[in-house]
Amino acid sequence: MPVPADQLPYTGDPEADRLLATDPLALLIGFALDQQVTLQKAFAGPADLRKRIGHLDAARIAAMDPAKLDEVFRERPALHRFPGAMAGKVQALCAAVASQYGNDAGRIWRDAASGTEIRDRLLDLPGFGDMKVRTLLAVLSKQLDVNPPGMSGVLPGHPTLGDATTPQDVAAYQAAKRAHKAELRAQGKPV
Repeated sequence: MPVPADQLPYTGDPEADRLLATDPLALLIGFALDQQVTLQKAFAGPADLRKRIGHLDAARIAAMDPAKLDEVFRERPALHRFPGAMAGKVQALCAAVASQYGNDAGRIWRDAASGTEIRDRLLDLPGFGDMKVRTLLAVLSKQLDVNPPGMSGVLPGHPTLGDATTPQDVAAYQAAKRAHKAELRAQGKPV
């Protein structure tokens, strides 16, 4: 049986990479932030947020004054290219974790009976669409050894971030993704 990773090599910062592998809420927040910024910036966000507010507790983040959380996201360097919008998305995500999973993000997959149930739970989270969920499922399965019955049936059939186990793999994944998007643009297809 594979051993779950003790780091996910997404940021270049060992402390931030360790947090992603060991704190389920950090992993979810990283995925929530992973849009319109670099992968490294998105996944460093949970560690930066924890440094700024002193914790990563879903219920406490959900209960924060939205204006205060907005300030935290805007503090230089901003946690995201769109700090106000992302502060709201992270707060909504944390509210869902607090209310639906007893403030324990890991219950989303730990308490699920099947891969399909994990997928459906992730899709119900604010800000999580199909592509993000499929990538997160691959990370859970391939890096963190979350493999309930039926998990293989919900995993994507193409390479994802879940296949990247080293910083070099992450760089190769990002290069391949850029090339694929360029090819789609050249064909006049939506990216």
